[in-house]
Amino acid sequence: MKQLEEIKVAEPDIFQKIANHEQVVFCNDPTTGLQAIIAIHDTTLGPALGGTRMYPYKSVDEALEDVLRLSEGMTYKCAAADLDFGGGKAVIIGDPENDKSPGLFRSFGQFVDSLNGRFYTGTDMGTTTDDFVQALKETNFINGIPEAYGGSGDSSISTAHGVIYALEATNQYLFSDKRLGNRSYVIQGLGKVGYKVAEQLLETGAELYVNDLNKNTVQLIKEKAKNTNGTVHIVDCDAIYSVGADVFIPCAMGAVINDQTIDQLNVKGIVGSANNQLQSSNHAKKLQEKGILYAPDYIVNAGGLIQVADELYGPNQQRVLEKTKAIYHSLLDIYRQANMYSITTVEAANRKVQESLALQRSRNNFYARKRRPKWNVRE
Repeated sequence: MKQLEEIKVAEPDIFQKIANHEQVVFCNDPTTGLQAIIAIHDTTLGPALGGTRMYPYKSVDEALEDVLRLSEGMTYKCAAADLDFGGGKAVIIGDPENDKSPGLFRSFGQFVDSLNGRFYTGTDMGTTTDDFVQALKETNFINGIPEAYGGSGDSSISTAHGVIYALEATNQYLFSDKRLGNRSYVIQGLGKVGYKVAEQLLETGAELYVNDLNKNTVQLIKEKAKNTNGTVHIVDCDAIYSVGADVFIPCAMGAVINDQTIDQLNVKGIVGSANNQLQSSNHAKKLQEKGILYAPDYIVNAGGLIQVADELYGPNQQRVLEKTKAIYHSLLDIYRQANMYSITTVEAANRKVQESLALQRSRNNFYARKRRPKWNVRE
């Protein structure tokens, strides 16, 4: 009886935590060691779509908080990119360097399959396409897989293209000139996306200030600059926020824009691929007060999402490129709306998303669903 009482006390807490979500699934397989959480935030626009990250969370509560936050962000990202998908995300609790196995991802694939198409997933931080080749053996609801398996390949290429279009829009708004080569940029993180952004900026002759925990990668981009008209300056981690440049490009972890770093920033704009760059929504207002133009991250980094969503209609790189170009006009519109209504760019972007969701809810009937394009789910 005591145990039952304890459960009754706990129930309101967990339902309060997930109050804004449609469904949260806890996945447990002692045989493979799988412990995962799948969160479906909103399926107004269509099935939930979002990657699966693997991370050694300190507790289940920490993992739950992360997956709830990330899945909600996917709803906004899908709506902003005008995709017929809702927001979802999954996290696997474990060390990606030591705890992976083919069996673990096959087990995870079975849990995904049990949702019967309510959730499509693929790679994220700590997971690779090889991991999801294993999951694909158990479910068709996987995307972002290698071309050899019927997928569209590396989505970081499209994400980087989206960042470039966002930088052009920001330069156009700030300087009335969208050209990239006559500006300076601070790039935090030279991972899959940051490195590609750096490469493209160097080709335009831009001046870069870069930092990454992987010193080999830093040296590689330094060498790359020798064959271009661009320049690269290597900056220490502690000094990255205070560099004087035109635009700061965060491409690493989230929450890098906070009370401490805002005071240090010496740029005119922030345009990066990292998720959840603002530690809290209040920091958008603080950036505005400091005169720093902030490009909402879920607008900027939508290129990869556009690619993996498009993959479900049958891979087509040209179609993905055309859709990704829309980031330029979408971001310019958000900047103008923010200025017109004296609100932050985050508020302007969120308004756009909420209007899209409200419009879909008003026509979200059986007839409308029947007319949607049919996804090319693999047999």
